[in-house]
Amino acid sequence: MASRPRADVTDAELAVLKELWELGPATIRRLTDRLYPDGGASQYATVQKLLERLEQKRCVKRKAEGRVNVYSPVAGREDLIDLRLRDTAQKLCEGSLTPLLTHLVGSSRLSGDEIADLRRLVESLDDDKKGGSR
Repeated sequence: MASRPRADVTDAELAVLKELWELGPATIRRLTDRLYPDGGASQYATVQKLLERLEQKRCVKRKAEGRVNVYSPVAGREDLIDLRLRDTAQKLCEGSLTPLLTHLVGSSRLSGDEIADLRRLVESLDDDKKGGSR
């Protein structure tokens, strides 16, 4: 069974991960060209080091294809959202997500569509709970 990714992804690592989410599998060169269009050897080395860290954090995997390594995202955006929110809830709210979610919803100007999405989610969770207690 694969280990879960770690939540402690830095902003620089996140920038690389976002490119992988958009591109799919990519080489260091392709990622460097996207992140640093006029970059040279030092930027290539930076991206390489960031990918090594992301691999250690179980957020990407590496596959050798000929003489180059191709990196693919293992952790999705939703995975990191979940990990970071749970980590924050643990640190600030004794593990409860309710204060975080209440604050996010209450302090944001949500569109009508976003409010409708939230209502559907709450109704779905409520339906699941009622179905499980029968």
